[in-house]
Amino acid sequence: MTASSWEVVIGLEVHCQLLTATKLFCGCSTRFGAAPNSQTCPVCLGHPGVLPVLNAEAVRLAVRLARAVGGTLPPESVFSRKNYFYPDLPKGYQITQYERPFCEGGEVEVSLRGVRLVVPLTRIHLEEDAGKSTHGGHGLTEVDLNRAGTPLVEIVSEPALRSSDEAAAYLEELRNLVRTLGVSDGHLEEGSFRCDANVSLRRPGAPLGTRVELKNLNSFTFVKKAIDYEVARQREVLEEGGAVIQETRLWDERVTRPMRGKEDAHDYRYFPEPDLLPLRLRSEWLADALPELPGTRRRRYVDALGLSQYDAEVLTADSATSAFFEAMLAAGAGPKASANWLANELMGRLNTEGRSVSASPVAPQDLAALVVRTQDGRLSSKLAKEAFSRLWAGESAAAAIAAVGEVVSDSAALEAAIADVLGASPDEVAQFHAGKTKVVGFFVGRIMKALQGKADPQLTQALLLAALEARRPT
Repeated sequence: MTASSWEVVIGLEVHCQLLTATKLFCGCSTRFGAAPNSQTCPVCLGHPGVLPVLNAEAVRLAVRLARAVGGTLPPESVFSRKNYFYPDLPKGYQITQYERPFCEGGEVEVSLRGVRLVVPLTRIHLEEDAGKSTHGGHGLTEVDLNRAGTPLVEIVSEPALRSSDEAAAYLEELRNLVRTLGVSDGHLEEGSFRCDANVSLRRPGAPLGTRVELKNLNSFTFVKKAIDYEVARQREVLEEGGAVIQETRLWDERVTRPMRGKEDAHDYRYFPEPDLLPLRLRSEWLADALPELPGTRRRRYVDALGLSQYDAEVLTADSATSAFFEAMLAAGAGPKASANWLANELMGRLNTEGRSVSASPVAPQDLAALVVRTQDGRLSSKLAKEAFSRLWAGESAAAAIAAVGEVVSDSAALEAAIADVLGASPDEVAQFHAGKTKVVGFFVGRIMKALQGKADPQLTQALLLAALEARRPT
């Protein structure tokens, strides 16, 4: 059998922490990095007799996301108890939504190397997070319950993805979307945006195969590597005549390893949460204005601004980059030149230092000032790059441009420099008149040196050729 005789089927379950100050059912802080077990109370610790109170801001943010993906919002939804025992789940159950979630359906538009991909969603539901278990040495496990009760939305896709590249692109787009909406900070390293991947193989056209769940993948690189490894592992099992076991596996940066047998829904004994009334959404949440979404912005950059699909993808990869680009346009810089300077010069320097656009030491208005002067010919590419280095070091655009000087475009000054260079180079002038036109580069270099690299290149070339022709022997 060849590799192509198997079809990869991937569905993703993304757990996204909502950007609220307090937890889903109590007033404890959601601040990251606090001392272990310092942000807890009887409610999130599951003490007897306590009652949950739903966080309205969490619901508002969840509704914002549901509307952005075009999901259906039923007039009423219900919270349920998902029962299982684990040390970091103090109540012995998780409050979530099961049969009647607040959002059904929807889709996420993804652009992968210029190809538009629409990923359908099954549902989005609200739930509380569990705590965090740290498995240390000597067989000990430490439990931090600061995260217990943190508000999450779980975004469940249909099994519509067919490669690890598609999965990673979908996750990047979804993270960009929640950050654009202000729904989540999307910090993978803090666990506020993490993913479980359900992976299976089947013959093309056959029913879905047995799925394996890859748990808590918190980097796009790990998602790709874990899926690729799991696809290869399952293919080997199937081609050797074996059967894939339904289970949950963990990724340890090299291989996936068994964690436990994969439960089915009935194993959790779901039943309606008796301490919470059915959820009905406020009308103002359903009419809340949404910002321009990444997919819409990409299309605008291509259709209205004339950018390439690649440039549009780079500029909409995250909200900070888009905002920087928009600020450059507002300052008068042209779209294509702005895209080039932002993607190549600024982001190239930022990537070298491991910094993001939001941490740029160069303001968009200052970078736009350089772009405007290169567009109108007052700065050459060389001078602009020198000025950019000064911007990076903390100078203002005015100071940086004054320091490097603008292009010399005065005809009289250029003609004087050209006359001096030609007068000092009679042998080279004779070579030009003998048909050796490559010597023009020699003259241009000498003129640039005389004017400290600030001569207008196009005007210099035109005046130089005119001066050479005027000296041609008759």
